Order: sequence, then C-alpha cells, then structure tokens
Amino acid sequence: MLEDVPPDPFADDPNDPSSALGDLDDAEPLTAAERDEAITDLADVEVFRSLLEPQGVLGLVLDCPECSEQHFFDWELLRGNLRQMIENGQPQVHEPAFHPDPSDYVSWEYARGYVDGVIDTEERH
Repeated sequence: MLEDVPPDPFADDPNDPSSALGDLDDAEPLTAAERDEAITDLADVEVFRSLLEPQGVLGLVLDCPECSEQHFFDWELLRGNLRQMIENGQPQVHEPAFHPDPSDYVSWEYARGYVDGVIDTEERH
C-alpha cells in the first residue's frame, strides 16, 4: 500500500544523487529503424529461448560497451527489456543476475549459430 512507502529522503534536494540519471519519463522515442531492430531482436530471443532453454541455457550473456563487463540476462529479463524499449524507448531498470554461473548462459552469436545449425539440419532432412 502507498501509505507504507517511506518518504523520499532526497525530495527537493538539489544534490539528489539520482538526478544524474535524468528523468526516466523523458526517454527519446526509438527511430523506426531502432524499433524494427528491437522487434527483430525480440523475435530472435523467442526463438533462442525455445531451442536453448530445453538444453539448460538460462539466457544470454552480453558484453557491455560502457563498463567493459559481461551482463547475464535470463530469458524473461531479455524479453521485458526489449518490450520496454519498443514501448517506451528505453530498457527497464533491473537488478543484475546474482552470482550467475557463466556456463548457464550463451552469447548472442552462439545462440544465432545454434539456431542456424538447427535450421540447416531441418532443411537437409
């Protein structure tokens, strides 16, 4: 319930540390090309998940160009981020995976290659 939410300790504080994040409501809309790319990525994630989840893969690992570290995303978080980008122009705020086992995740390139291999195999038969 809203009455259980504590007041913002930084309300009206000009030194609010979250001010560096900007206003989350001021997201720039995606261009048509960016939106099409996000829709394609969402479709890819659905295919990746349908083929890789039964193999024990929990999601994808992505290299972050901003921090030069790997980020581990489970399937639902990937889907949610892409949907949020399509609808609002930016991904949702999320908690990183807690001590993920890297062997449970694959790269986008690996997932794409796996799907291509499955398609090639099916076309031969």
